[in-house]
This record gives sequence, C-alpha cells and structure tokens, in this order.
Amino acid sequence: MAPKQPLVSKKNIIHFFKKTDLKIFKHLPNFITLLNLTSGAVGIYYAIHGQLVVASYCVFLSAIFDFFDGFVARLLKANSSIGKELDSLADVISFGLLPAMIALELLKINTTNFWWPWLGLIIAVFSALRLAKFNVDERQTDQFIGLPTPANAILFASFPLILTGKNWLFLTNPIVLSIVIIVFSLLLVAEINLMALKFKSYKWSDNKLKFIFLILSLGLIIALGWMAIPIIILLYIFFSVMGNYF
Repeated sequence: MAPKQPLVSKKNIIHFFKKTDLKIFKHLPNFITLLNLTSGAVGIYYAIHGQLVVASYCVFLSAIFDFFDGFVARLLKANSSIGKELDSLADVISFGLLPAMIALELLKINTTNFWWPWLGLIIAVFSALRLAKFNVDERQTDQFIGLPTPANAILFASFPLILTGKNWLFLTNPIVLSIVIIVFSLLLVAEINLMALKFKSYKWSDNKLKFIFLILSLGLIIALGWMAIPIIILLYIFFSVMGNYF
C-alpha cells in the first residue's frame, strides 16, 4: 500500500498559489500606504484637539508604514504607477499637513496673535511642492534633492516630545519656531543634494559617511532620547553636504 501524500506540503502550496493566482498580495504595498495615510489623518485629529504628543507618535507610525510599503513593494515586485501616486498623496497628509498642524498648534499655544500660528501651514505647502517635484525629477534615483518630507516631519514631531521633558524651552519662543519653520520649508525645495540611506553594497569603503552617520545617530538617540532627533537631522544635512564636497 503506497504511503499517503500529506494534504499540506510545499509542492501543494506552490501549486495552490499558481492555480489561484492570488493577485491580492500585489495590493499589500498599497494597503500599507493607506495605513500611512490613516495614521496621518488620525494625527491631524489629535493635533487639532491639542494632543500634540499623540499627534507626534502618529508621524513616527506613518514613517514606519512609509518605509515598509516600499520594502514590501520591492519584495513582491509589485511596483505600480498607482502605488507611486498613492504614496505621494499619503505623504502629503502624514508628512505635510500633520507636521504643519503640529507647528500651528505650538505657535497657537505660545502666542496670542491670531494670524501668527497660520505660518505653520507653509510646511504643508512646501511639502506638497517637494513631493510633486520628486515625482517628475529623474535625478533623484540614488540621492535626494532637497530635504525629504519624512525627515522634515519627524523634526517637527520631535518638538512636543522634547518639550514634555521641559528641555529646549526656547522652542516655545514663537520667533525661534517661526525661523525653524521657514528655514526647513525652504530646505524641502532647495537644490541641495542629500544622501539617500540606500546601500548598493555594505562595504565600508563605499559607504563611509553613511555608516559614520548611522553610528553617531544611534549613539545620540541612546544618550539624548528625543532631543537627539533635531541634532540627527542637522547631521544628516551636514554629512550630505560634506559628501558632495568630497
């Protein structure tokens, strides 16, 4: 009597996928992108209601989703024009409007002037412009031209978290905060080459600046916590400029 074949085997599973052609997995990157957008929308709700710490966490959650949608798309070879456009639309919400609302609320808390807080919305305006330029700029394959929107959003998301520890209280000064908003909004669209943290190889000789930057960033986070984030963003810009120079 011949032995029975197991109902579940590697061969059967492969045959099942080939037979049914489950295209639903090709939509997984877009689903993750929509989670990015949803997290951004939830963050905007909390920012409007003055819960800036929760709104800041939503920025970080969106950044995680933003990383994994691209990672999964490459893994499944499911890149598409719709996915590209959807990613930009989600980023406008999560890394454009959400940090703009956080900045607006920070200004609103620290000034009695009615018009001044609206300055925060220029983050959303320049983020949208940055994303539109990125979609049509063929130069940005292995580097960025201008500050990436997630980096800018993470910078502003760090401010409420830093202030919970009563550190860097100068960030509550509306003049200082306004200068930061204007400078970093301009950096979004500046013609400055900034490094993309992508590795074609992991050789030290090919990626010295990237490795040094990542090691310093990890050390700063361990030592300073949330206060490390603005320093890391500045280091990112500095290392990129140094890389261009050399």
